[in-house]
Amino acid sequence: MAHLPVRLGILSTARINDEILKGARQSGAVEVTAVASRDVVRALAYAQVHDIDRAHGSYDELLANSDVDAIYVSLPNAMHVEWSIRALEAGKHVLCEKPMSRRPDEVERAFDVAEQQGRVLMEAFMYRHHLQSHALHELVLSGGIGELRQVRSVFSFTLDNPENVRLRPELDGGALMDLGCYCISGSRLVAGEPTLVFGRQVVGETGVDMRFAAVLEFEGKVLAEFHCAFDLPSQSGLEAIGSTGAVLVPEPWTCRDPHLRVNGERIDVADADRYQLQLENFAAATRGEAEPLLGRDDAVAQARAIDALYRSAASGAAVSL
Repeated sequence: MAHLPVRLGILSTARINDEILKGARQSGAVEVTAVASRDVVRALAYAQVHDIDRAHGSYDELLANSDVDAIYVSLPNAMHVEWSIRALEAGKHVLCEKPMSRRPDEVERAFDVAEQQGRVLMEAFMYRHHLQSHALHELVLSGGIGELRQVRSVFSFTLDNPENVRLRPELDGGALMDLGCYCISGSRLVAGEPTLVFGRQVVGETGVDMRFAAVLEFEGKVLAEFHCAFDLPSQSGLEAIGSTGAVLVPEPWTCRDPHLRVNGERIDVADADRYQLQLENFAAATRGEAEPLLGRDDAVAQARAIDALYRSAASGAAVSL
């Protein structure tokens, strides 16, 4: 039996919405029916350009729309938890853009509200839904490279506009929040949960970390290292090294040209729109037909690792989790 699509409202007119809109157009599982901005003129213009039925001049107005089933929160980082909770309390399911928060207690509180309201809350790490990530996870866990011993990852690009929200400390900007969260997530995907972390940061003129380097220790003496930056050339990658081999994912986050390189041999992976896959999992979860790929445990663990790394960078000492 065919299901009616989940009616999704978008909270903000951020650029990342373009990917969600594209994913929704390719899927019958979700239909974007409304958008909200704090400026009604902007909301109306955005709705017209993107062929969205309803435009709201405030976020609260969108949450009060009874024709919306779920909300995609694409606001700046510091506003993620607050508006996720407001949406949940308004009876909406919520897909919250990553990172949900750098504060694990806030993430716990948001999921508490989701459970109280009987609604789905999911953190939007879209790359995790791609078949490339599933293939990597399966390869490592099945012993395809032997016993896992080391993980290396990177995500960087140059960002020099001081007005960009990712460079504003009051909005929880910073390279670790925007880019390093992927490296943390990718390391956790193959190695589990870190037991000890050590981080170092270079803080820029606006007060956020422009560059962050970290070492994470996992059970079984597995070490992961990563760096992320807004002041380095564009670079990405993840490599898992085991006792008998290694697997490299050249584009682990954007999933362009999806493939793994296992001991130098290319293994192609079927391509698919990772945002579409994310929306389809989210929609199935709202109908009770599937578990969210990324639920409470994953989101809280992400926030704990981010929090511990920032505390380590501030103190200069390793932090146990």
